[in-house]
Amino acid sequence: MSAPSAKIPKLNNGTEVGKGDAKDNFDQGEAVEQIDELQTKIDEVNERASEEMLAVEQKYNKQRRPYFEKRAEYIAKVPNFWMTTLVNHPVFSDFLHEGDTDVFMYLTKLEVAEFDDIKSGYKIIFSFRENPYFEETTLQKEFHIDPTGEPVATATKISWKSGKDMTKRAVAGGAAGSKRPAVPESFFCWFENSDDAAADELGEVIKDDIWPNPLHYYLDGDEVVDDNIEDDEDELEEDEEEDELEEDPEEELGAEDD
Repeated sequence: MSAPSAKIPKLNNGTEVGKGDAKDNFDQGEAVEQIDELQTKIDEVNERASEEMLAVEQKYNKQRRPYFEKRAEYIAKVPNFWMTTLVNHPVFSDFLHEGDTDVFMYLTKLEVAEFDDIKSGYKIIFSFRENPYFEETTLQKEFHIDPTGEPVATATKISWKSGKDMTKRAVAGGAAGSKRPAVPESFFCWFENSDDAAADELGEVIKDDIWPNPLHYYLDGDEVVDDNIEDDEDELEEDEEEDELEEDPEEELGAEDD
């Protein structure tokens, strides 16, 4: 008794794979081999493109530096520039506890410095005036790739003054049904936590969004204030109109009585 023949898989359209003449099967196999070879060449081109784009980015990073330095000089002339910018940012503000804003009143400078080999990492530097919260005037968090190729984060050890440790707070849970993970109540919980550098959202936000154009978020606060003022003025005008409408019938009744 002969063994049962192997089940022939079918394509989605119901066509059985493997049936047909030998020439068709040979052509398909050869085509797959050619596709594989071409895909290898495409991958090689993509790799060269990535290397060239990296070289271009490094070139322009150097050209940006003097502008960043000049920008920092003007930012220093604007009171609470960085605190306002960070508070106005929709992601960064999620990491701020109400007490953190008091600490950021002492923030004088924020800087992102990418390594010469930008693939290897970057560091974020926060500069503070002397303050009642911690001893350091510079706090630095660095993200880099270790020798095994894994992302690693390291941060300045903060020397908190008595009773001022912002990390001694509970973790705020995410809203019910929210896909967004719970975030620390204090920014400084994020700063001191280096457990999962690969999933660090805030570091990337600072490097790629806030640092390139902080003015956008600084001015956003003024726009919000202006909008609120306009809304208040509109509400005031509406209230005055309603008051006038309420007063008019009484005046008419008074006139009829006379």
